[in-house]
Amino acid sequence: MVESKEIYAKTTRHFLGPVVELLDDPKCSEIMINGPKTIFFERGGKVFPYERSGFASTAALLAAARNIAEYCNRTLDRGVHAFDGRLPDGSRVHVILPPSSRGGVCITIRKFRKSNFTLDTFVDFGSLSAEAAEYLSIVVGMHKNLIIAGGTGTGKTSLLNGLSTAIPGAERIVVIEDTSELQLQQPHVVYLEAQPPSPDGIPAITIRDLFVDSLRMRPDRIVVGEVRRGEALDLIQSMLSGHDGSLATVHASTPRDAAVRLETLCLMSDVALPAHVARAQVASAIHLVVQLSRFRDGSRKVTTISECHGLDEKGNYQFLPIFEFRPEGVDPDGKVLGTLRWTQNPSIFRDEIVPMGMEAMVSKTKNVWGLL
Repeated sequence: MVESKEIYAKTTRHFLGPVVELLDDPKCSEIMINGPKTIFFERGGKVFPYERSGFASTAALLAAARNIAEYCNRTLDRGVHAFDGRLPDGSRVHVILPPSSRGGVCITIRKFRKSNFTLDTFVDFGSLSAEAAEYLSIVVGMHKNLIIAGGTGTGKTSLLNGLSTAIPGAERIVVIEDTSELQLQQPHVVYLEAQPPSPDGIPAITIRDLFVDSLRMRPDRIVVGEVRRGEALDLIQSMLSGHDGSLATVHASTPRDAAVRLETLCLMSDVALPAHVARAQVASAIHLVVQLSRFRDGSRKVTTISECHGLDEKGNYQFLPIFEFRPEGVDPDGKVLGTLRWTQNPSIFRDEIVPMGMEAMVSKTKNVWGLL
């Protein structure tokens, strides 16, 4: 098995030879191959065209795609227009074929990075203030259900890795993902990964299937890499049934959009759930939404940390921002300036600080907790 993996690692590098320089570049986070001659890459949050010659032909690029498919145990024929998988180094890869891709074979590679991020790392990056990092660390320790929202490439998975470091090491954590990316640093972690149907007829294993499994595995925490489909209902139900402290990411531009998206995904499950019931359950389950944005200088920052206050009398979600990013212009190099600051709204969880024995952790955020 080890020898087979080493062989595939070598052959994959051979087939991806035209972009191997980007694969080896630690500062390159994503490689976008839009046909044999059109290649872009992301570095430092910005996308650049790759000036090298690219692949020799469409056939050479298709051969690379077939090699990746074989390594991932995926089929690549007229009946399969796209697939997701991982390269031998763990990098996430998506392949889409003509005619669905009009310009030719497209391969998108999200680079694998060994993560040792903590919340302090994001403070050093300028993505988070020290006070906000302390606040998040405390609410994670208090087993609050937290959703990280943002667009593509805003750093949701990286922040989820950082937030996970606030989970006590004695807890049993079950991680559920479509494609395994998270790298938690605790000693007691079980990683579950969805599987597509195999060429020999074995059916797919979905995130929903894994959720059922996870609830039987005595988890202290359930962490979902990204909620995309009907598994949202399973996540919300688990939050409401005693599995507090869940962490997950979702594509959304605002905290309210994150809640609405989770509500919509719940309705996409195979359970006939009235819309108002789905909304009420999402509002009860979510405690916090951390919103991420990517700015024009390529930086990624937390723009709001909001607490969910349930529904108002009209049935609308109520979010109270505890921290908000306040822009302060740009410097001569075009870098966006600003600070994630406390909004003067005290946390609704302040009454739980002392009973849960968390007061010793409070140093910078006493105002947020109403302790001054």
